[in-house]
Amino acid sequence: MSDQDKMIDELFDQVDVLTEKQKKILAAAIESFAEKGYSATSTSEIAKKAGVAEGTIFRHYKTKKDLLISIVSPMMAKLIAPFVIKDFDKVLNQNYESFEEFIKAMIENRTKFLQNNMQLFRILIQEIPFQPELKEQFKEHIAKKVFNRFKEVVEYYQAKGEIIDLPSHSIIRVTASTIFGYIISRYLLVPEADWNDEIEIERTVHILMHGLSPN
Repeated sequence: MSDQDKMIDELFDQVDVLTEKQKKILAAAIESFAEKGYSATSTSEIAKKAGVAEGTIFRHYKTKKDLLISIVSPMMAKLIAPFVIKDFDKVLNQNYESFEEFIKAMIENRTKFLQNNMQLFRILIQEIPFQPELKEQFKEHIAKKVFNRFKEVVEYYQAKGEIIDLPSHSIIRVTASTIFGYIISRYLLVPEADWNDEIEIERTVHILMHGLSPN
């Protein structure tokens, strides 16, 4: 079984009902959507890459958008949200002594996850802003759950005196945008740059903990 097949089996968790043709269609769609984007990819291209007739795609998926949603929805529900929430559970169980340790561990954990699922992450980032259905599913499966967990984390470290007394939503916004700014630059925008990941993670954590003030 190829790495792509393993990823699809894990993602859809329904190996017994996915035919080999469906797996090929999904693998081809993931690769094409990640490379060219949803709008620039035709079902004929996907069919050619999958080695099936274009009509075969429409026997399983009514439209190209149905195919996109069938890929992204389980990714959000089964892969991203559980991993993020599991990480927050570690923090809430006080596995990390400080907020700084938590931030560093979260960045390292997320980057490892994204390295193994980069095509899916690229599709997610590219398509959510333009697909209302995906945006709603993102809110349902990830945003609401993650926000509530992150709020508990922030309040926990605020109670310990490690984070300034600002509204938790402001701290979450700044933290998330800084971390994902690094990840998107590192893996999507300029992956070919001469990155020193250890140093960049340290700098990202330092900026979050100390800001840009020279004092």
